[in-house]
Amino acid sequence: MAFGDLLEQVGATGRFQVLHVTFLCLPMFMMASQNLLQNFVAAVPPHYCSEHRNLSQSQLSPEEALLITVPLDKSGKPERCQRYIAPQWHLLAKNRTSNPEEEENTDSGFDVDLQGCTDGWSYNMTEMTSTIISDWHLVCDLRPLKQMAQTIYMGGVLVGSIVFGSLADRYGRRILVLISNLVMAIGGTCAAFSTSFSLFCLFRFVCGMALSGSGLNSLSLILEWIPTRVRTVVGTGTGYCYTIGQLILAAIAYFTRDWRRLTLAVSLPFYVSFLYSWWFLESARWLVLKNKSEQALKNLKSVARINGRSEEGNKIDLEMLQESMKKELSCSQGSYSMLDLFRTPTMRTMTICLSAVWLSTSFAYYGLAMDLQKFGVDIYLIQVIFGAVDIPAKVVITLSMCFAGRRPSQCAALIMAGVAILLNLVVPYGMLSRTCLAVVGKGCLAASFSCCYLYAGELFPTVIRQSGMGWVSMMARIGAMVAPMVLLLDDYIPWLPGLIYGGAPILSGVAAIFLPETLGVPLPDTIQDVEDSASLNSSDVCMNNWKMFSIEASSQVKTLAVANEINHLNTQLHCVL
Repeated sequence: MAFGDLLEQVGATGRFQVLHVTFLCLPMFMMASQNLLQNFVAAVPPHYCSEHRNLSQSQLSPEEALLITVPLDKSGKPERCQRYIAPQWHLLAKNRTSNPEEEENTDSGFDVDLQGCTDGWSYNMTEMTSTIISDWHLVCDLRPLKQMAQTIYMGGVLVGSIVFGSLADRYGRRILVLISNLVMAIGGTCAAFSTSFSLFCLFRFVCGMALSGSGLNSLSLILEWIPTRVRTVVGTGTGYCYTIGQLILAAIAYFTRDWRRLTLAVSLPFYVSFLYSWWFLESARWLVLKNKSEQALKNLKSVARINGRSEEGNKIDLEMLQESMKKELSCSQGSYSMLDLFRTPTMRTMTICLSAVWLSTSFAYYGLAMDLQKFGVDIYLIQVIFGAVDIPAKVVITLSMCFAGRRPSQCAALIMAGVAILLNLVVPYGMLSRTCLAVVGKGCLAASFSCCYLYAGELFPTVIRQSGMGWVSMMARIGAMVAPMVLLLDDYIPWLPGLIYGGAPILSGVAAIFLPETLGVPLPDTIQDVEDSASLNSSDVCMNNWKMFSIEASSQVKTLAVANEINHLNTQLHCVL
């Protein structure tokens, strides 16, 4: 008897599983809010240099003070990071008799001395009441700090995936879910009340770590308490939690225009998650592997009671439980590490190609999703569109994986995403087609994420599947960390970030061609299984395919000849009659 049989005995899809999966998925709705929070709390409002101090006592209107303080750029808008050294009073007189923009363009040439914003900045806060940009003046020379904040947060996600992943194997999934939810709530609250940019980054790093701990261990608890037959459905459902979370973030941000209140609003739900997480039961599989069979048996009987199968649960004893986990116990005695991902030729090639796929997918995804202001569309609307496009994208990629296969689906999603991003380089700023191409690229990258999760799980053998998934997940976190920093290149070469964001998915899409197809192929259990599956060279495969084709063609020809003969006899019989 396998453990799955015991799970069926106590109820594999009963009331417990429904409540268990639902409560574990609730925090996942807020994970997108944490990942994409930077779009709103760090939105850059229109700004320009504050007026000279000696103008504060004057009777000038704000428009007049701006006219004599700040020059206009080539597009006719006030310069963001420069002002006149001295007020240009003559522009005020000309403004009353002629077009100020024309005079400004002629008089603010090379003969007028300019300086930086020595008296600070003035912000146009019509869209939001405050952001970290306006509170801590992260503009002009301090502009790179905005991208650094997101990189620090993603660094926390990377560290959390390493730390909380290893701690979960030692101390269990349930306790790590509890701790992660509490740390997320406290870290988000502290970030909302931060008094400096440094403290804000520190607490966002903590939130990133907690996010990894909550996500990884919640998913483990979900998968380890449900049967194999519903894992695909449940896994897809958890993926849609992140998609819906993007829409929830847009709604919360629309009604909460202050960055501190917004940060608090997406963090407070984790206090509720912490409170009800005490109800969760630790994974019985993990308990048995850690020689805690008595507690595992107790948890199974609790599941049976909740599912209304107390009598069946009472029939299970320690001997049955240990017998059901005999295979897992024997496999756990093997010694494997991440180095085994690179020891053999096929594993090495597979790991490198998958690393490229995961890194570029995450890199381009967050490169698009974390800079909504560059599309010239209302950031709340574009957030809704970016979130909604994930729904059909994931449906299409699921159908493609089922019928066309994993490899062509993965290649197509990445290459299409890269092409859409590159085409955006030649579309003028402000055009609708620019937004449409960005939405297509975002949808293809979301589809690539869905594909690579399933694809990698099917490619890595059972004995090092967790190590393999941990490695490619780390590659994805690195891509997410690097993505915000690439935007800084826009100050030097405006088209370079788009070229990098578009080129990376295309290159990794080409690399995915070297991955083996897994559609309809049994999961490999050992590294040797992976090597054996690659031992058949392409000529053997082609020869086998040709033989099968020849047999089928010959059979079809014979069938056609018999059919023709029958039709001929029927015709003759018809003539006789």
